[in-house]
Amino acid sequence: MYLTYLRRELSGRTKQTAIVAAGLAIAIALVIIVNALTAGVRDAQTQALESVYGVGTDLTVAGAQQEPGEDGGSRFDFGEDGGATAEDGTTTLAQSQLRTDRGRTTLDAATVGTISALDGVSSATGALSLTNSTFSGELPEMPADGGTNAAGEAGSAPADDAPQGGGGFGGGSFDVDSFTVLGIDPAVQTVGPLSSVSVTDGRALDADDAGQNVAVLDATYATSNDLAVGGTVDVGGTAMEIVGLVSSSSSSTDTASNVYIPLDVAQSLAGVGDVVSTVYVQATTADGIAAVQSEIESAVPDATVSSQSDLASTVSGSLSSATSLITNLGTWLSILVLAVAVVLAVLFTMSGVSRRTREFGTLKAIGWSNGRVIRQVAGESMVQGLIGGAIGLAIGLGGILAINIIAPTISAAPAATEAGAGGGPGGGRFASTVQTATDITLSAPLTPWVLVAAVGLAVSAGLVAGAFGGWRAARLSPAEALRSVA
Repeated sequence: MYLTYLRRELSGRTKQTAIVAAGLAIAIALVIIVNALTAGVRDAQTQALESVYGVGTDLTVAGAQQEPGEDGGSRFDFGEDGGATAEDGTTTLAQSQLRTDRGRTTLDAATVGTISALDGVSSATGALSLTNSTFSGELPEMPADGGTNAAGEAGSAPADDAPQGGGGFGGGSFDVDSFTVLGIDPAVQTVGPLSSVSVTDGRALDADDAGQNVAVLDATYATSNDLAVGGTVDVGGTAMEIVGLVSSSSSSTDTASNVYIPLDVAQSLAGVGDVVSTVYVQATTADGIAAVQSEIESAVPDATVSSQSDLASTVSGSLSSATSLITNLGTWLSILVLAVAVVLAVLFTMSGVSRRTREFGTLKAIGWSNGRVIRQVAGESMVQGLIGGAIGLAIGLGGILAINIIAPTISAAPAATEAGAGGGPGGGRFASTVQTATDITLSAPLTPWVLVAAVGLAVSAGLVAGAFGGWRAARLSPAEALRSVA
């Protein structure tokens, strides 16, 4: 009897049912999609951090921030013997240099031991981050107008029909190539950048490689530069034997550096002494990370100590923008739409009760109790909520599927290496700028509890609307109701 009457009343009010269900469906679908995107951005951020800092790395310790221009910039200094001059006056220049990252000071290598001895520290290792820049090119002889050529010698005036201009430095051509180099302790691979990579060819660095001119390359970088195991790569003017290729554990991100070499070799080639750029720290327990961070800050007051959550907040690029947009705008928009849908359901239900004055008055006159009237109105509203929830669930799942098929790409730039401005050859200087960025594919993972919560919200919205409508229907007096339509 109850279900029969419920079905008849819903089928007789299809317009109200459709409007209420549509409003709830849009709200539920938006909640599902926003939560899936939020989870996807969070996963993408984790991938970006893992590719740079390594799985198992809880804390990183870096040198203090430097003022702009304090380190003088990245410069090439060719001097008088910086190139070879041919008979036609063309000077060929070639030079490679290794330089530590701009913007931060280095740390004494003894800092690794200091941190390892602290309570709550499971393991720690140091790394030296460098940028290898190679300048190469041919510069023509300069005209004899009071100037000098690329080799610093007086030139002769060009013929009237000689070609003028060209690609920089009086018509010469040159190229600046840069790649990142990371000096690591080959004996420690359980923490730090190499803990999040897998060997795809050859082997990884091991303890026996200390002091040896060997290198492990990122597989993507090796492929794009036609490098392979058994060959060599020039690092700071030294040929390093390639013993292995590695790739990130995540298929959507690259590794932390293009080239990995033993830490002592990196220090020697860069001429920086016994220093490191970063110390990677693994805490004994996850609960003790905050305490370990405080201990490190006290033991190394001049350094910058960051946890994974701190590092996540510094990831830049469109990844950070997407996180902010979805977390703030998306969440509040979902709440707003859901609130509007609930209010809409309540208003339509109460309006429907007002139009059914004669019906409820008659039912109460023939013996329906207030509780039965309330159950009738609440049941109708709950069914409308379930219909809206089912439609919203379908739309939400369709939106998640569309996002995963499209697989939009966002960028993350967790680190940047800068350089200063340049000058010219023949005792002059030149500089380059290098900035690393990682493209990450955004996905929208399906979270079961979100689906359950979405259906629960739809049912709850129906119950709220039914409670208000039922309360109004229960207040109707049978005599007054029948009198109003007499």
